[in-house]
Parts: sequence; structure tokens; C-alpha cells
Amino acid sequence: MKAMHILRAAHFFSISYIVTAYTGLSEQSLKALPRPGPDFDIVKGRLLSPILQPRVPGSSGSTAVLNHFAEFFKTDLPQWHVTYQNSTSKTPVTGDREVPFVNMIATRDPPWSKAGEVGYLTIVAHYDSKMSPEGFIGATDSAAPCAMLMHTARSLDGALTKKWAAMKNVGVEQEDYDLGLEEHTGLKIIFLDGEEAFATWTNQDSIYGAKSLAAEMEAAYHPALSTYHNAISSISLFVLLDLLGSSAPDVPSYFKTTHWAYEKMADLEDRFRHGGLFLSSPNHDSQRSSNNYGSRQVRGKRAEPKWLHDLDKSNDRWSGGMIGDDHVPFMARGVDILHVIPSPFPKVWHHPSDDGEHLDMDTTEDWAVLVTAFAAEWLDLEGYLDDKAQQKRRFGDEKKSKATRKTEL
Repeated sequence: MKAMHILRAAHFFSISYIVTAYTGLSEQSLKALPRPGPDFDIVKGRLLSPILQPRVPGSSGSTAVLNHFAEFFKTDLPQWHVTYQNSTSKTPVTGDREVPFVNMIATRDPPWSKAGEVGYLTIVAHYDSKMSPEGFIGATDSAAPCAMLMHTARSLDGALTKKWAAMKNVGVEQEDYDLGLEEHTGLKIIFLDGEEAFATWTNQDSIYGAKSLAAEMEAAYHPALSTYHNAISSISLFVLLDLLGSSAPDVPSYFKTTHWAYEKMADLEDRFRHGGLFLSSPNHDSQRSSNNYGSRQVRGKRAEPKWLHDLDKSNDRWSGGMIGDDHVPFMARGVDILHVIPSPFPKVWHHPSDDGEHLDMDTTEDWAVLVTAFAAEWLDLEGYLDDKAQQKRRFGDEKKSKATRKTEL
């Protein structure tokens, strides 16, 4: 399916059609993916707890959270390239005062890639919180999704290093070596500011940071004859996480062009559930041991819920235009969007109770692992997550394949 996606992108951006790999994760790899665990503790968790504070754009809380992200990448992920995109805007509640908005972009590129030659899986969440009600935290909206992004970046960093080192060992950085677009695929994490409206949601009073960043990326041109002519065209898929962390979410497939990607994520959810790897599953060992009727433990499997259940689109009905969010200015510029947001919204939406205490932590952790698995498959990291033997086998075969191609030439 990914090859079909690239064919369509190739037509849109006038690049040559090159098939790229999309290798599903093995059961061993799914089990090897790390869980956030204590790092998602709402009081002392290293990733999540510092985000659980009011983060209105331009406030001290917003600066503190942005510094938290910066310190995380500096300390834990020093090979990532971090940049900031700044803008200001007047709002309906601040009169003539310009409010500052700061987007943070963290990128991991293949070491041999050049500007304009890397296509990015781009995973996004907004880090700001609403101005009202006063003291609003926004745990699902979107402190928890931001922590999920941090977890995904950290979980895949080592695998990316291993994969690219193995590729380099067989000469992938040489000009005569061609693995297609796979050799020029990177990962981009974006924390957006100013998603929330200051008064009432309108096209003007909302998604301030996203609108500014999309416009700037569109105007950031790459060198002539680059595979991707500007920065925004290098986004292979824009995965937007929002309102995640409440129990039993119902997440539809919003866009026809990315339904195949939705299906990939849904398949991973199904595999996690049937493998007993989702903490929120009623059939997980931790849930079954706590579900007793008196002294008699519940026996037999319970009905398994499904977050990503909107697989049958034979009615050809798509609701992608119904939810305004940070994806809109990117979608307007031709970017493919996978919008991971529940509909209906969680009960805590825009309510003071959207705080850490009302997060369903099993669900929050499961989302983090699911997004990590989706990114791992997109980046073709099977064999690099926790199995050195698989790495050796895989690029031993690739080295032989390269020698064969050169002999044939």
C-alpha cells in the first residue's frame, strides 16, 4: 500500500516513481517496544508531569513546557536537530497586543541525506492550553499527546541509528546505490503552539502556530532539482494526535487519501490486543485479575473494544472537513493527513476536569506504544528494535543483493 501512496505523491510533486519498503513488525518486535511506564506518572513522570500545567501562549507555563521539550531532546536525543519557528498575532482578547507563538520542530535525518532529498513521517500535537476556564490543564488536549510524541522519538532513536549504520556499512550513501525513497526517509516531531481559540473558535481565532508554520514551510524552497521542491512537500504523512488519553475512544477514518494508513494503524491495534499487549484491554492479565465477582474470577474472554474500527468505507462517506484542527493549513497545501482524534470528543473536553487525574493511564500508555509501532513500520525498522541477529541477516542479504546488481551491470 505504501508504494501506491508514493506513486500518487510522485505524480503530485513530479518526482520519479520508486517503490519503498513497508515491512510489518514481527510479534517479537511488538513485544520489544518500550512502554512509558513511570515516565507517564502524572506527578513525578519525567515526560508527562511537566506538561500538566496551564500553557497559554506567551505565558510562563508555555515557556516552561517548551524548555522541557528542549531539555529532553538535548539530554536524551542529542542527534536530533531542533529548530523553532516564531510568529506573533493579535487575538480577540488581547486587543493591540501581539501574542507570541513558538513552534518546536525536532528532526532526525539519515546521516548521508541532503537538503530537499528527505521525506518525513511527521507526527504532530499542540502543546498550548486554553485561556479559559482559568487554570485549564488540557491533559488530553494535548499534554498527553505531546508526551506520546516524546516517547515515540525516544523509543525509535536507537533503531534509526542501527538501521542507518547498517545501511552505511553496505554503501547506501554512495551515489550508485539505490534503495529508493527508503534511504531518504526521516522522522519529524512537531509541537505546535496556539491551536486553541482565545475567545470563540473561528478561522481567524485558532491554530495560530499551524497557520504560520505551514506558510513558512511552503515558502522554504529547496535547491533546484531536489526531490522535494520545498519544505512542506517533504511531509510524506502528517499524523496529528489530539484529545487522546480518555478511555474507550472512538476514532474514525476521516480522509479517503489516507485510509490505507488508518488501516495500518488499525491492524496494529488489533495485533496488540490479540497479543495481550494492551494494558487497557479487558483481556489483559492486569485487568482480568482485578475483575472478580465476589471471590469468583471472571472466566473466558470479554468483548474486545476497538478504537480504530472505521474500516468499512463502502458507503464512501468521509468527515474530514468536519473537525477544525492544526492539520487544516497543511491539508490546504496538499499534505496527506492522518487525523487521530476521537469523535465524539472525550467528556472532559474543554472542561476543568481535563487534568492528569482524569486521564485513563492504561489507554494513554497504549496510545504511546501504538503510535510508536506505526512509526516503526513506516520507517521500516523491523529487525532493528531489539534483535541483532535480524539486523545482521537483513543487511547481509542486502549486501549480496548490491553485489549482484553491480555484476549484472
